[in-house]
Amino acid sequence: MTTKQHAIGTGFGVRSTTSDVLVGIDLSGKLALVTGGYSGLGLETTRALAGAGARVVVPARRRSTAAEALGGIEGVEVAEMDLADLGSVRAFAEEFLASGRDIDILINNAGIMAAPETRVGPGWEAQFAINHLGHYALTNRLWPAIARGGGARVVSLSSNGHQLSDIHWDDPHFERHAYDKWQAYGQAKTANALFALHLDAMGRNAGVRAFSVHPGTIATQLGRHMSPEELAGLSETIDASSTNVGWKTPEEGAATQVWAATSPRLAGMGGVYCEDCDIAGPAPEGTELGSGVSAWATDPQRAARLWALSAELTGVNAFAE
Repeated sequence: MTTKQHAIGTGFGVRSTTSDVLVGIDLSGKLALVTGGYSGLGLETTRALAGAGARVVVPARRRSTAAEALGGIEGVEVAEMDLADLGSVRAFAEEFLASGRDIDILINNAGIMAAPETRVGPGWEAQFAINHLGHYALTNRLWPAIARGGGARVVSLSSNGHQLSDIHWDDPHFERHAYDKWQAYGQAKTANALFALHLDAMGRNAGVRAFSVHPGTIATQLGRHMSPEELAGLSETIDASSTNVGWKTPEEGAATQVWAATSPRLAGMGGVYCEDCDIAGPAPEGTELGSGVSAWATDPQRAARLWALSAELTGVNAFAE
């Protein structure tokens, strides 16, 4: 089987930063929207895009916290939105659409990892709901603004954690099986990759391309649900990996999503999973927390199936006939 998953020789790598990938790129007049764009990788992404001239909108569950974190960055505005609440997502999208502005870059960056069992909305498992379903609904509701100008890019923040699990098709919300926070996280990150794959297939006729990215291993608040013992164990697993390249700084970690959102090298391309500021290759079967992308995260049939499931759960589908 042929695959689009192969490096294109960008000249960047594991230590490239947001500043590196934005050399020579002027985003003046562009509008970017970054979920979770006020902490960790999201904050670095917002800072980088705004520094290159973009106007950046940051929808945030903690609006006052976001406003304080972003207060020193010019060209940024904060709005209220909670990805766990589809009513909140709808309200934000409706307000944004009413402004009449186009979206040139959408980076679905916000997320949670290895959270204790939590239910949101109608009883949905929180990692799948927040990391995937909230972003699915947001992107679909904002679709008129994304598609209108032509040439927009959507970036979905996945992770090599997708290698931990395919979609649990028979029980995505762990209602019939015991909850496993790492299986739930892996499922959500696989969903992020499949979402980008199908969005790219659906949106390319409108000039919209979508990408998923693995940022690398970075010490951020994403690991706040993990105990010190779990963090130490994760560090040992990562350090022991044959493909381990070490921990990244936030500037290095945010580089791949900024690159995917802006690089001229990706013109005419889409639907691929990226890492280290390049397109990733296939992961060897059985890989966990290593380089490359698992076959289940690049399967168009799985991607279409997930899209249909997401549309059924959320009641939103911008491409419904």
